[in-house]
Amino acid sequence: MSLKPNKLTPAELKVHESTRDIGAEILQSIQDMKAGKGKVVLSSAAEAREATGLSQSQFASLLGVSVRTLQGWEQGRKQPSGAARTLLAIARTNPKAILAVSAQSM
Repeated sequence: MSLKPNKLTPAELKVHESTRDIGAEILQSIQDMKAGKGKVVLSSAAEAREATGLSQSQFASLLGVSVRTLQGWEQGRKQPSGAARTLLAIARTNPKAILAVSAQSM
């Protein structure tokens, strides 16, 4: 079960935005990062690649896509197709399987 953020109505959003101090929020975020309070959230593509221990170029080659495409997936600018999503899911849950296939094809 995934939690979805509450969506504000346009009126609620207007009130929220009018009371924000963006500068203070940015400074607080910087202080939090310096204090190690930040949390890195990886995309499913980045998680899959990290699980295999491969570089971006190695992982892209293994999947048969360009490094630029993989970067787009990892940065959330692009979404992988059905087949690529399946390969990424396998790599995330069983990286040894992907690596074994890679070793056989070389």
